[in-house]
Amino acid sequence: MLVLGIESSCDETGIALFDSKNGLLANELYSQITIHSEFGGVVPELASRDHIVKTVPLIKKCLYQVDLGLNDLNGVAYTAGPGLAGALMVGAAIGRSLAFSLGIPAIPVHHMEGHLLAPMLAPPAPEFPFLALLVSGGHTQLVVAEKFGHYQIIGESVDDAAGEAFDKTATLLGLGYPGGPAIAAMAIEGDPEIFHFPRPMTDRPGLDFSFSGLKTYVANTWRECGEEPQQKANIARAFEEAVVDTIKIKCQRALKQTNLKRLVLAGGVSANQRLRQAMRQLAEQSQIDLFYPPATFCTDNGAMIALAGCKRLMLGEQAEMLIQVRPRWPLNELNPSESI
Repeated sequence: MLVLGIESSCDETGIALFDSKNGLLANELYSQITIHSEFGGVVPELASRDHIVKTVPLIKKCLYQVDLGLNDLNGVAYTAGPGLAGALMVGAAIGRSLAFSLGIPAIPVHHMEGHLLAPMLAPPAPEFPFLALLVSGGHTQLVVAEKFGHYQIIGESVDDAAGEAFDKTATLLGLGYPGGPAIAAMAIEGDPEIFHFPRPMTDRPGLDFSFSGLKTYVANTWRECGEEPQQKANIARAFEEAVVDTIKIKCQRALKQTNLKRLVLAGGVSANQRLRQAMRQLAEQSQIDLFYPPATFCTDNGAMIALAGCKRLMLGEQAEMLIQVRPRWPLNELNPSESI
C-alpha cells in the first residue's frame, strides 16, 4: 500500500510517501522558522497561509522524485490534531479532497501517535510494548504503548511543556526562536558550576511534569545577574541541565513502575544532545533498550504521518466524507486499533 502523508499541525509543512513493503520512498519538509522568527513564536494565521502555498508543490515534488503519479496512491493520511486549527484544516482539506477525487481512502492521524512511531522509520525499530517519552513544543508525556493504537498516558505536563519552556526561556535571554537549538548552542559555553536550578516536581511522588516555575526561576536569576553576557550562557546551561535531569528522573520512575524494558524517545526536543546522552546513561543503568528517531524525524514531518496512516489504513480504517480536525485531542482518546 502506497500512502501519502501530510503534516501541517503547526509551523512545518511535511509531505512523504510511505510504502507498506518498501518503507519510506520520499520525504520533504518545509520549515516556517524564517517567517515566525521575527515575532518570537508561531503566528497561526501566517502558518495557515504558508501551508496553503507549500503543500501541493511538495506533494508534486515527492511524487516526481520516485517517478510516480497521483493515480499510484492507495491512500492519504493527514494530521487531524492536535495542533493549530487553521493549519490542521489546510492539510485535512487537501488530503481529504485529494483522496475523494482519486477514489481512495483517507485517514486522520493523531500527531503524537506519529511522533511515537517515528523511531520505526529507521532500523533498529522498537517492538511493542514500550515506554514512550514524547517531548515537543506542546507536549511532554510518558506513555505506555502496549501495542499499536493502545496507549496509556501515565505522566504529562501540567503547564508548560518542555519545548515551550525552551522557547520561553530563549525569549527571556534574547536568543530568538526556535528556543531549543538556541539554548543548546548557548549552553555549550556555560559553566555548570555557577547555577543549580530546581528540578520541578521531583521532590514528590508521581510522573507529571511542570516547567512553568523553572521558567520563572530563570527570569529572576537573569534579572539578578544584570544581564551579563557570560551569565546568559551559564543560565542556559543550568536551565538545560535542569530540564534534562527532571525528565531523566521521571523516566527512571516510569520504567520502575511499569517494568518495561524498552524506552522510546520522540518529539522535537528528542533531538537535544544532552537529553539523548542522559537517556543513554539511563538505559545503561536500567539495562533497557533505548530507541529514538534520526534527527530528520524528530521535528514534525510527513513521514511519521504516512507511517501511522499506512498502519491504520491496512487495518481497514478510513475517514468519513467529512473534513474535521481536533486542535485538542488527547492521545488516550485515540480509537484503539485491532492490531496484534
